[in-house]
Amino acid sequence: MQSEIKEYTVIIQDPATEMLVQHARFLAQVSEVAAKRLATEFHNKAKSLESMPERCPWLFDPYIPEYKYRKLIFEKHYMLLFKIIGNYVYIDAMVDCRQEYSNLL
Repeated sequence: MQSEIKEYTVIIQDPATEMLVQHARFLAQVSEVAAKRLATEFHNKAKSLESMPERCPWLFDPYIPEYKYRKLIFEKHYMLLFKIIGNYVYIDAMVDCRQEYSNLL
């Protein structure tokens, strides 16, 4: 007997979209190809959260309340921060892991 996989609706919050645009704009100054790849991977990873978003680990940061966000790393240095509420996944931020980001949340 096959178990049914729960499907989630992914909602990309405006701040996360704005962060993507800022990072892609900055990256495009060096390489338009890299900027397009970043945007494509952002959307691919966001879509992947439609099934089993619980697979992603919790974000533990001394400046962010425990168990508030889960994280999904992509393109080596970028991270989606999201929370699961019912059947919805809310992507609240996209950050560059090489920078201090707790003040952005």
